[in-house]
Amino acid sequence: MIFYLSGPIEYSADLGKGWRAEITPLLNSLGHDVYDPAEDEIKNLTEIEVREFRSWKKSDLSRFQGAIRKIIAYDLDKIEHHCNAIICYWDQNAGRGAGTQGELTYAHRLEIPVYLICVIPVEKVSGWLLGCATEVFPNVESFSDFISHNPAARMATEGHS
Repeated sequence: MIFYLSGPIEYSADLGKGWRAEITPLLNSLGHDVYDPAEDEIKNLTEIEVREFRSWKKSDLSRFQGAIRKIIAYDLDKIEHHCNAIICYWDQNAGRGAGTQGELTYAHRLEIPVYLICVIPVEKVSGWLLGCATEVFPNVESFSDFISHNPAARMATEGHS
């Protein structure tokens, strides 16, 4: 099984790498693979795009949009064709961006399970986002316990890919 790790990158102090580094070894120990968009900075970009696209947001908006559109297409293709489930980490930074919401909506539409780790009060999260979630967890530990001890949850994701 392949889990897509969704959550804030652009507005996260650690570019979203901390929680992903925490959960990846557990998933690997259970025999699963992950796709981590925070680690895959190259994706389908040229060398110049990888190096410069963030600065283009201020200096060359149309060029920035072209690079971002390539990233969007790449990530959504990963979700649709290569992943069995989404694990989303939702914190105070997540709502500042839009990619996470788009990924969860797309996965929901494709009937791909979405496991939402919501570390802020649920009542502060958009109803739309909660509607996309298959299960909601208050922290990484509760998700880890769930996925480690719930064979039915692991099996529910096996039909997707």
